[in-house]
Parts: sequence; C-alpha cells; structure tokens
Amino acid sequence: MKFLLDTHLLLWAAEDSIRLPDAARTLMDDERNYLLFSATSLWEVTIKAGLGRRDFDIDPFALRRGLLDGGYSELFITSAHAVAVAALPPLHKDPFDRLLVAQATVEGITLLTSDPLVAQYPGPVQQV
Repeated sequence: MKFLLDTHLLLWAAEDSIRLPDAARTLMDDERNYLLFSATSLWEVTIKAGLGRRDFDIDPFALRRGLLDGGYSELFITSAHAVAVAALPPLHKDPFDRLLVAQATVEGITLLTSDPLVAQYPGPVQQV
C-alpha cells in the first residue's frame, strides 16, 4: 500500500522518537508498503525551523537526504494539488496539512497522520 506521511510522523521517525505511534512504526517497517514524503513537509520544516520552532529543530537538507537514503519517494507539489485545496472543508487552518490532504486525495494514496483534526478530512486519511 502507498502511504504519504505527515510532517510530524516524518520528524519523529527521523529522530527515532518515542512520540512515533506504534501503529505508524508498524506500517513504516512493513516492506510491502511504499512510503512517500511530500515537498510540502520539507517546506514546512524549513519555514518553521527558520521561525525558531523547537519542534522543527532539524536540518531540512539532512532530513531530505535521510528520507531518500531510507527508501522514501518524494512527492512533488503540482498545480492539481494546489487547486484541490479549494475543495477541502475548513476543518483545519494549517496550510501545510491541507496541502498534504489534497495531495493524498489527488494521488489516491493514504495520508498517515497522528493529528485527530487532520484525520477528520474525507478521503484517504488514516490516523495512527
């Protein structure tokens, strides 16, 4: 199965954090699953790290390299993703999360998230 991981799951996996939910770790460790990260997440990390957010205190270059070296595939942002955001209900104000949901919907892949608010979106979103 194809899974797009949200930004926090990517950060927690990169740090081997105890905050990474066991359900996410199980799906990520299953070699039958195809894991993707979005350019959206790297953009979010870069912006929020630059703003001094401690929960985003990671080198985005190293994060990207580690994800690629770890076998993840990169999902680029397209105009189809950008305009799909307009069809989403106003459940969440975070533009990065909204773009991740739109990407998953357009691409027909499941977005994994630990955020219960993001999990309320219709479409291919799974809370772990």
